[in-house]
Amino acid sequence: MGGRLATQLEEISNDPSVLNDGNFWAVLVTFEGEMTFARFGHVQDSNFPESEWSQLPTPWRSSVDRNQYITYVNQIREEIAAGGVYQVNACYEFTNQLAEPIEYLAGLFSELIAKNPAPYAQYLRLPDVEIASASPERLISRIGAQITTSPIKGTIRVEQESFGDKDKAENLMIVDLMRNDFGKICESGSVTVSELFRIEKHPGLSHLVSDVTGSVNAKNTWAEIFAALAPAGSISGAPKSSALRIIATHEKVLRGPYCGAIGWVQGDKAEIAVGIRTFWRTNKDVLHFGTGAGITWSSDASAEWDETRLKADRLLSIAGGGFNDN
Repeated sequence: MGGRLATQLEEISNDPSVLNDGNFWAVLVTFEGEMTFARFGHVQDSNFPESEWSQLPTPWRSSVDRNQYITYVNQIREEIAAGGVYQVNACYEFTNQLAEPIEYLAGLFSELIAKNPAPYAQYLRLPDVEIASASPERLISRIGAQITTSPIKGTIRVEQESFGDKDKAENLMIVDLMRNDFGKICESGSVTVSELFRIEKHPGLSHLVSDVTGSVNAKNTWAEIFAALAPAGSISGAPKSSALRIIATHEKVLRGPYCGAIGWVQGDKAEIAVGIRTFWRTNKDVLHFGTGAGITWSSDASAEWDETRLKADRLLSIAGGGFNDN
């Protein structure tokens, strides 16, 4: 991740207190909150070793079809109309049943960083999970006490010139949520919105991004930081508790690493991304990829479906296989 290569796996733990030892730990927190921390003995500045990737011959299958997703969006809009929630990120999953064994996803990650470079792209391989991510979104950057999060809300095609009022309202809503989450772990008065509505251009897409910064209270542990910030507001919704209830009710497939937190911690330094634009597998036979969109009262269900496909199309075309549409 970011030109930092960690090898020589030495320990795996589910206890966030291990992050206090000052060593380099890879971090994986699933959307549902399952934590995995992996300590590596050798860390160096290095480019990722290139590997070959053959495009997948088998198609991607979606966990929902267009009509099912539109129904989900409209159910969220009904929840919003009832006053229980303001925004919910509605997701679904693509899976690819691999026709032939693929030893590692390193080749896929090589393709991602070549064809879809992303600021928080990263590769993680552990005995029970493998991840190749082209995430554009920062959950946590930390140096000492200074901590920053950069929620993305708003996606348009790169050739489009401006974001609409819906995107800006949604972005502002999540900025307020992240300010509140930072308030749980930061020194009083230190939380600020350092940049609002920045436009970031990525391959094929432009995102609307804002930055929230603060100074972490020295008493707060990494366990408390993860409890306050994960899952990210941008991929859950606002209020977060209500959004998570709706997601748990309507999404029948667990998100797992998708929409979770992935990155590294070393003492009081960290780079942790939101696990979007992410391929993963927990066994050798099935490859997963998630996509979604933020839903508000003003959402057009068909347009939201189109946005989820826009986000997925480029990455799945790099992996190969195409869509098997329902």
